[in-house]
Amino acid sequence: MTYKITGLSPVAYAHLFEMDDAQLAQINARRVKAAASKGFPCRVSLEDAEEGENLILFHHVSHDVATPYRSAYAVYVREKATDAAEYVDQTPPVFEGRPIGLRGFDADGNLCNAALALPGQADMRIRELFDSAEIAYIHAHNAAHGCFSAAIERN
Repeated sequence: MTYKITGLSPVAYAHLFEMDDAQLAQINARRVKAAASKGFPCRVSLEDAEEGENLILFHHVSHDVATPYRSAYAVYVREKATDAAEYVDQTPPVFEGRPIGLRGFDADGNLCNAALALPGQADMRIRELFDSAEIAYIHAHNAAHGCFSAAIERN
């Protein structure tokens, strides 16, 4: 069983960096400078921003489905992130050193199962969830903060 983890498309968010602070505030977003090289996970590159990098923090609908499991939360994107990351059969750097909540959904967007992956366990837990034919895709979330991290599909 193989899987693919993909970052968000930067095209959908590039315009945010052209907005001034007042325009960002109108859409409940804000410009942020990474205060450390850990703790500012970009949803495009699937890497943490380096200290001093510019990011935009905004409200993102990560699971836009017509079920009770529709989900949204705040996420970061890095200004330097120009290509959506793609990882096949391996986990991205943003999963390292963090507990990750994994939510397995069926093709209709209903939650089937979930798992908590402690640091170093994400690959194993993803494969365990995909052992169930009922699970069409998985969404990863940072367990502590609850924010969407990445979508995981069967490959």
